[in-house]
Amino acid sequence: MLSYFLKRLFSLVPLLLGITFISFLIIHLAPGKPSYLKEMNPRISAEAQERLIRLYQLDKPILVQYIHWLKRVIKLDFGNSFADGRKVIVRIRERLPITLLINALSLFFILLFAFPVGIISSLKPNGVFDKCTTLFVFIGFSLPSFYLALLLMLLFGIKLGCLPISGIVSFNHSQLSSGERILDIAKHLILPVSVATFGGLAGFSRYVRANMIEVLKQDYIRTAYAQGIGRGRIVCKFALKNALLPLITILGLSVPGLLGGSVILESVFAIPGMGRLLYEATLSRDYPLIMGGVVIGAVLTLLGNLIADLCYAWADPRIRYQ
Repeated sequence: MLSYFLKRLFSLVPLLLGITFISFLIIHLAPGKPSYLKEMNPRISAEAQERLIRLYQLDKPILVQYIHWLKRVIKLDFGNSFADGRKVIVRIRERLPITLLINALSLFFILLFAFPVGIISSLKPNGVFDKCTTLFVFIGFSLPSFYLALLLMLLFGIKLGCLPISGIVSFNHSQLSSGERILDIAKHLILPVSVATFGGLAGFSRYVRANMIEVLKQDYIRTAYAQGIGRGRIVCKFALKNALLPLITILGLSVPGLLGGSVILESVFAIPGMGRLLYEATLSRDYPLIMGGVVIGAVLTLLGNLIADLCYAWADPRIRYQ
């Protein structure tokens, strides 16, 4: 298992280089120029613009710029943002924790509820519980996340007034005690996490149900029933593990969503997270900040694939020997 892990880990390095180079090339070939020049000073002269372009080395060939950028990234230096001149790593460090927290909590609740719902639905297809969850899935797929967010804000924030509808902390957050601060953040997280969980739960529970129904029809499951093995043991020990293989792929693809999968929610709830930061950086052609987000997203994507491969090897030992 260790040799399999090391082999997969080393294979990620050329993939990461390829992803960053292609992303760097596409970003610089996109139409438009960085808007930081006019944002700094609307009356900036052409000579001053040229000096700033040379300062940020935007006048050099793309390959030279990429090599220079890569040398800095190896030292974990993503450069300075065009917008305010601050370090990119500092701006990302300010926004990343809240985005990871929201998406990690939503993923946790999705897995917590999706597996029981999917398994119970698969045991009695077309039963009452299965039909109710099917209706829930249709609603979850058809209802846009921003519309659901607005409905919850209207109900719990305006009508009932029991939950905050914007930001991540209250205005008097600094004046609260430690316990009250945690409670304040938790109250602000309820609505965005609920919205993020609702859509993901609908889809993932359906995947669990479909895979479990297919596995429960296999011959070895019928043989296990014929041998008198209990239903709970058959479902949890034999069926569920084999049904996990397609779900592992979906989980691996969910890891990159921890970074930028909440742009809409962060915009609706006015949360200062990574999604909004990268969106604003893209509009203003803030190349260093965009590439900083690309690197983190690429690392999360490759990490998700690595975790999926390791889970494959755990669920099916034949994979590690191929």
